[in-house]
Formats: sequence, structure tokens, C-alpha cells
Amino acid sequence: MRCADWAEPVRTRAREVLAEILDAGTAVTLAPVILRVADRHRGDHALALLDGVLRRAPRERLAPLLVSGDRTVRRFAYRLAVAEGSLSPVELARAAAGDDDAVIQGRCAQAAAAGGVHAEVAEILLGARNRQARSAGVTALRRLGRPERAVEFLADRSALVRACARYVVRQHGIDPLPWYRTRCADPGVEPGAAIGLGECGERADAPLLWGLLEHPEPGVRARAVAGLRRLDVTDVRRLRPLLDDPAPGVVGEATLALLPSARALPEEWLLSRLDAGRPRWERVSAWRLLDAHGDVVRLRAAVPLLGDPDVRLRTWAGHAVRRVKHRDPRALRSPEVAALLDRAGAVGR
Repeated sequence: MRCADWAEPVRTRAREVLAEILDAGTAVTLAPVILRVADRHRGDHALALLDGVLRRAPRERLAPLLVSGDRTVRRFAYRLAVAEGSLSPVELARAAAGDDDAVIQGRCAQAAAAGGVHAEVAEILLGARNRQARSAGVTALRRLGRPERAVEFLADRSALVRACARYVVRQHGIDPLPWYRTRCADPGVEPGAAIGLGECGERADAPLLWGLLEHPEPGVRARAVAGLRRLDVTDVRRLRPLLDDPAPGVVGEATLALLPSARALPEEWLLSRLDAGRPRWERVSAWRLLDAHGDVVRLRAAVPLLGDPDVRLRTWAGHAVRRVKHRDPRALRSPEVAALLDRAGAVGR
């Protein structure tokens, strides 16, 4: 810690001592502290010492850092391992698939796929739970000449993976659009296929997605709404009933789709949906749609929520009131707004 001290004599002596004691063994113990100190002004000196020692150390000395419970330490260790080439592509692929840190996932997946990929590495990446690794594995299928394997990922739950799969199959002369259309016409359609059709389809494909709004699987219904939004197809009359869907995900997607047309929804009906007895996701949906109505409607919705037990709704309501007070003084000329602000002040007291 004193290697970053403000006093130069202290700093100099501390650096001399650290240089004397730091070796491959003590580096493992001291790495967490050194990496924390590295964020300080003048903390880069200790970090450079650590980096130099570990680069010269045998490969096995790095192993404890690669499995450290400290995320910062693991990131440093994997960065070093990738730079030094001390891990094989298979080991890197396993790290990308197994670590829970997105930075490590991305770094190791990219390194595993760099230069050339063999089947074992690709399969490890394709079997990962995280999208960083799966997307790297799917992209590697292009070089392996296996577009048929990439087709399996056209309906992946991740947009990134789906995009990579479409890229791979197109590189091999396969149009993914007919595949999406066929899947969306099948009762066993996956949620990823519904949104995938929206991502690469045409507005003429909307009937296929409208037909999925009554699908028994909530995930399919939600992704069908998202697909319609991607196609820029909105029908307030047909989407409004989805605000009462029992699945929060469907309500959320329907809300996003209806936001541009929020003023077509009756204000009083939306206000009634803020009732404390309703499910939280319905109340959040109602607030978002009322918020899109404009300042006065937003204020009408906000004032009753200032004392609401839901922290998020209460916070949003407070922000809405302050916005009127501080950003639009002309609104204070309206008797209704003035009365609402008086009520808001009473709740605040």
C-alpha cells in the first residue's frame, strides 16, 4: 500500500521492499491487495512488479489466481494468461463457458476462437450458458464449414447468438427467413424463433406473429409481441388485451409496443390500473403508459403514488412532480396543476 504513498521517501522504500519480497509464491497472496492499490494514484508501480513476476513464473503458479474468488484477480490472471499464451484453446473455451464474469467470458471466448478452431473447442463454446461463449462458438462454425449446426442456434434465447447464427448460414448461401417462417407456423415454435422472425422478416410476416399471441407458452407470446415491434407493426385494439396477460413478460413487451400509441388508451382506464391491489407488473405498465401521455396526465398519476408502498413507483412519482416544479414553470398557471402540486406538497409533509 505504501508503494502509492504521497511521500516520496516512503514510496521509494516501500517499492524497494516489495521488489525484494515479491516472487512467484508471494505474488499469489499479495495479488488482491496490489490490484486494489493499482487504482490509486501512483499505484501502477506495484502492479508492474506483479505483472513482471507472474510473466516470469512457471505456468502452474498462475493457476490459483485463475480460480480466485476475487473477480478482479481472475480478470488480471486471465488477461495475463491470454497475453502469454499459457492456456490452450480448450482451456480457454472451458473458462469462457464456466466463469460467471462477462469480461472473462468474452476475453477467453475470443482467445479460444482466435487463429483457428477445432471441433472440441466449438462444442465447448456452443454448450455454454452465457451468450459470449455461445456466440463465439456459433461464429466458429463458419470456419468449420458446419452451417447445419448453426441453424440450431437461429432460435437461441440471445439476440447476439441469433445474429451470429444468421451470419453463418448466410455465408453458406442459406436464407434463414424461410426457416423462421416454418418454425413460427409450427405449434412447437420456440420463443427465439418468434423474435427471430421479427429481426429478419418483413411486415408481410406479421400475420404469423399475430397468430402466436394466443400461444400457451408465455415466452412465445412475449417474443411474438417483441417481433411485431421489430417489424413496426402495431394494432392498439389487438395488443391492449395483452396488458391483462397473466405473464409479466408479456405485459412488459405489450407495454413497450403500445408506448408510441399510449394516448390512444383511455386515461381513466390506465389510472384505474395503478390500484394497489393489482399485480406490480400491471401497475408499472400503467405508469409507463400514463407517463407517455404527457406532463398533466403524468402528474395526475404521480400525486396519488407519492405515498405508495412500492419504492420504485413512489420514486418515479416523486421525479414526475419535481419535473413539473422545476422544469416547466408555465404549467403552474393551470389551476389543475397548481391544485395537484398542493396535494403533492401535503403528501411530502
